[in-house]
This record gives sequence, structure tokens and C-alpha cells, in this order.
Amino acid sequence: MSLEPAQPAETAPLPPLDEKRLSGETGLAARIARVAEPTLNGLGLRLVRVKISGQDGMTVQIMAERPDGTMTIEDCELASENLSPVLDVEDAVSQAYRLEVSSPGIDRPLVRVSDFRRAVGHEARVELAHPADDGRKRYRGVIVAVEDEGATLALERTDARTDEETRVRIRLADLDEARLVLRDALIRESLRAGKAAEEAARAGDDEAPRRGPGRFSAKGGRPAKQKPVLPAGVQAGFKKKGAGKPGPVSK
Repeated sequence: MSLEPAQPAETAPLPPLDEKRLSGETGLAARIARVAEPTLNGLGLRLVRVKISGQDGMTVQIMAERPDGTMTIEDCELASENLSPVLDVEDAVSQAYRLEVSSPGIDRPLVRVSDFRRAVGHEARVELAHPADDGRKRYRGVIVAVEDEGATLALERTDARTDEETRVRIRLADLDEARLVLRDALIRESLRAGKAAEEAARAGDDEAPRRGPGRFSAKGGRPAKQKPVLPAGVQAGFKKKGAGKPGPVSK
């Protein structure tokens, strides 16, 4: 199978913070998304998806990330602390609920054009809201390229029968849902990205001026330990039930 190489992450420009999603939620999840997205943007984060489940009464899961695809535990905690009062004030949820903020996961949803560009070379499941030219609505295959200035996805199908075309072009305007398929190559890339982000964060921390003694200084005068970086894959969330305080979610 011949695949076009992905653009190296170090040379690819970061997508804009306000890049629109290709598809959105419905019902209560859509209402929460409308309230949550401006708050996340104000923190330098982008909304990926809002999902409602009946776990423990009601759980509101909000997936978010930075434009470069990373998410730290500190980012999750900050987002949770800011979203909780906003959702309460806006009365977005009328019953007791538990708020969980997390990174998208390694086998992440693909919701923006930049997500597909970053995922070139990896396998994905794609479901359309409207049938493509061949009458199909579901595909599984390797993402080859994003063409036509972000309007079209080129996919090398891994689910094609012997009598079917393997290379298809899909209109992203027809997208309903897409998600990466968990493969060894995807896991390796995610771990490399997380390690690179941690090293960059440590380097930046070393160059930053140290805090002097005072109430915000680290114990013993040593620099505070760097929060671990979550590649698109390692989930960490913080919960809130009713008006309770957020706390760490078990992994």
C-alpha cells in the first residue's frame, strides 16, 4: 500500500484555536458544548467532544486539548475548575451530575480538518451523515491525505472487498463521526509526542526565572515538579457532583 508521508510535526503550523469542528453534538450535549467551548478557548484549549452517560446517575464527559494535541493534568484540573461554575450558572444541566474532563485518548475522535491532517498515515473508522458517491456511509482505512483545502479526505480502505475500489475520496462536509483505530504505530507515535512535549516543557522551565522565597515558592527552595504531559491518549479527568469539590478520577 503506497501512502503519502505525513508532514513532520515540527514543521507543521499549529491550527488556530477557533478552528471549527466538522460535526457537533445534539440535545443536552449540544447545550453543554455551547456553554463549555468559550470557557475552554479562554484557557487556550479546544473542545473535542461532549458525551453524556448514565454512569453514577449522570456523567458529563468533556474532551479537550491544546491546538498541538497535548493536554496536561494541570490543564484538566484548570478546565474542570473553570467549567463547573459556568455550567451551574448557565443551568446547562438540570439534575445532579458528575463532570469529567479528559484528553481525547490515543484512539481519539477526529473532529477537525487539522485532526485528519495530523493523522495522515494512520488507520481510522469514518462514518458519514449522508452516503458517499458509492452509496456507503461507513469506511475503515488508512488516511492518505486531506485534499481540496480541507474539503476532501483521501482514504486507502482496509475493509474493501476484492471487487471494490480501495482508494476513496470522502467529503468531510458529510462527516458524522470518525475515530482513529488503535494500532502499535499509533501508540508509538503518541508516546514519542508525549516525551517530546515533556522535554520541551522541562527545557522551558529551566530557562524560566526561579521564584524567590515566599508563599508560592517550592518547598526547600527547589523548583516545583513539572506536571506530566498527556499525549492524545493518556486520559486524566476531574469530577464534580452537584456542588461538590472536584477530585481526581481513577485511571
